[in-house]
Amino acid sequence: MRTIGILTGGGDCPGLNAVIRAVVRTARHEYDLDVLGIQLGFEGLLTRAVVPLTTESIRGILPKGGTLLRTTNRGNPFAFPSLQEGHPVVVDRSDEVIRNIHELGIDGIVAIGGDGTLRIAQRLCDMGIPMVAVPKTIDNDLAATDYTFGFHTAVSVATEAVDRLHTTAESHDRVMILEVMGRNCGWIALYSGLAGGADIILIPEIPYSPEAIVRSIGEREHEGSKFDIIVVAEGAKRIGGEEKYLDRASRRLGGIAYQVAADIAQQIDLEIRVTVLGHIQRGGSPIAFDRILATRFGKAAADLIARGDVGKMVALRGDEVCAVRIRDAVSNPKYVDPDGQMVATARSLGVSFGDGR
Repeated sequence: MRTIGILTGGGDCPGLNAVIRAVVRTARHEYDLDVLGIQLGFEGLLTRAVVPLTTESIRGILPKGGTLLRTTNRGNPFAFPSLQEGHPVVVDRSDEVIRNIHELGIDGIVAIGGDGTLRIAQRLCDMGIPMVAVPKTIDNDLAATDYTFGFHTAVSVATEAVDRLHTTAESHDRVMILEVMGRNCGWIALYSGLAGGADIILIPEIPYSPEAIVRSIGEREHEGSKFDIIVVAEGAKRIGGEEKYLDRASRRLGGIAYQVAADIAQQIDLEIRVTVLGHIQRGGSPIAFDRILATRFGKAAADLIARGDVGKMVALRGDEVCAVRIRDAVSNPKYVDPDGQMVATARSLGVSFGDGR
């Protein structure tokens, strides 16, 4: 193996550049490998958008958010959007990707991304392309690894928002609803809500009842509290209901905080204000934990690809970084356990999950 490629797919998150830096430095210093940066994820393998990455070109990127290589959610070569006779269709362009990889002289690829990117990496690996994966999801929703980089930074951002909302909620006797990311898993909402002292936490794994939320607010008011903080994951839903979409066709979630506000507005006397953090959770500099984890992941990924130990994803288990099969990682999501220790801890502190318990 002489030349490896590296790409970032899916949404960005804090720590991507730290992974890129670690892969490049390890590949160059330990194995004397050349590294090509593939721009815009797998789409860059269709357009041959590659740039050489050297220790000089990646200097200074460790603390920076985003990704040096840019990224996209729409570059799946197995289902690439196209037009035929003026009509939108999806086509399989994986053969072009394979051909371009060989023509570019790429002997193996490190793919950094979430569930979608990992699935594409596995399919290319099945077609004979040596692939190693680095998990990237701020939702922390892969069971194969204890933590993914970017998660703790997102929690830190959300916790600071809860802290700031506390002071204004208390000053004005208001209910403050904070919407955070979390499509299928409520880890960001749970961690930031617990760390920030939220009164109500709504997550996808525990459907809520508006009546239960109103009762929780009433109980706090009876105890003398004239304000409430609600943290809601974007994928939360009412009992018997479904997720709230900004765009159902693209399955883009959003608006659940406003839905919760509408659900309870007529049943309480307090004013309600909504804050949606959105992509603020994805942007900015990673905290120290995520920089270190991303660096360890990048180093481990470079080791795997250089040794030819492919079809693997790096993961954190306890204090050790190890390798697991990509196929196993993508088939096993990590949900919040409604009966687990984290939820039990929150309930013991008087936190409501909107389910009447």
